[in-house]
Amino acid sequence: MSPPEQKHAPTGHRPLRPLPALIFSSRWLQLPLYLGLILAQAVYVFLFLKELWHLISHAVDFSEQQIMLVVLGLIDVVMISNLLVMVIVGGYETFVSRLRLEGHPDQPEWLSHVNAGVLKVKLAMAIIGISSIHLLRTFIEATSIGGPNATITSEAVLWQVIIHTLFVASAIGIAYVDKLTRSDH
Repeated sequence: MSPPEQKHAPTGHRPLRPLPALIFSSRWLQLPLYLGLILAQAVYVFLFLKELWHLISHAVDFSEQQIMLVVLGLIDVVMISNLLVMVIVGGYETFVSRLRLEGHPDQPEWLSHVNAGVLKVKLAMAIIGISSIHLLRTFIEATSIGGPNATITSEAVLWQVIIHTLFVASAIGIAYVDKLTRSDH
């Protein structure tokens, strides 16, 4: 007779009962969502290339401030695309199935220790970065006299600052709760 340690050691995948198998398999319902986000990222690539072409083709006609606004728009697109990559790769790895990228030279460093808490903190930080770019664009556009968005009111700027501050506070809260839960385990 084998020792008790070996008797309960897993020797492979044992089949699940029907209800647990159905519940566990339901995670694959998220696959179309991640595929949709990949298509959304393709749209952002198209938008980036369109804006880049606009910048290059009109660079001699633009003022320095207009160039800065277009470049901030390009940075915004890149940051949103980075956010999409984090959600697609991290979410799929965390909630659907392993990507089995161990040892791959292009594996993102953050993916080796991703979990739902880490993903939330990274997403919150990305949203703060995106919000910062939007806020900076608003400040630049609001201060330009006779600029394309000279109709930006001080109330609209104030609300953007309040919302950005709430993003920062939320990210701090998420990071703090993640730290508390990790220190308990």
